[in-house]
Amino acid sequence: MHERERAGRATAFDGEAYQARFDALAAQGVDVHGEATFVLSFAPRTVLDAGCGTGRVAIELARRGVEVVGVDVDRSMLAEARSRGPGIRWVEADLAALELGRTFDVVVLAGNVPIFCPPGSRAALVGSCAAHVAPTGVLVAGFQLGRGYGLDEWDEACAAAGLQLDQRWSSWDREPFEPDRGYAVSVHRHREAARKAQAAVTSDS
Repeated sequence: MHERERAGRATAFDGEAYQARFDALAAQGVDVHGEATFVLSFAPRTVLDAGCGTGRVAIELARRGVEVVGVDVDRSMLAEARSRGPGIRWVEADLAALELGRTFDVVVLAGNVPIFCPPGSRAALVGSCAAHVAPTGVLVAGFQLGRGYGLDEWDEACAAAGLQLDQRWSSWDREPFEPDRGYAVSVHRHREAARKAQAAVTSDS
């Protein structure tokens, strides 16, 4: 993830304080692993947690047997992630310029990653993340709507990167998508993979 922006200025995060919020929710019995559960529905062997923050999603996926790489630009967030998930590969990098030299079954951007990215780098961020999606893999992104970055812009950037929309929901629990809900979880695939999947559905019907 890029350095977070608030009111047009880069804002550093306190990783320990950020994670403490989720720890408190978990202690109250709240399920804080909706994103991980969603990702697991694709039965991935490998996942890139793009904009991993303190590693909440990546650590849960690793706990369930998935090979995960977490990437973030915020050192405080990564320090917390490394302390909680020492066996996971954590990479400090700008997602817009990321080059890991490999692909993943799922590349997931949870927690408003595109919104925190500076506007001028958003297309590069999508292109970089798409380049890490395996030929039969998916790009998954969840972010709030109405915060200066819309689904049209996201879809256009994905299309420019060779991906097309496969699924869209209003939550990580797969509630039907409704624009006025203010949140979207989008799943994009490579065009050729999407075409083959649609052809298979058609032949089975």
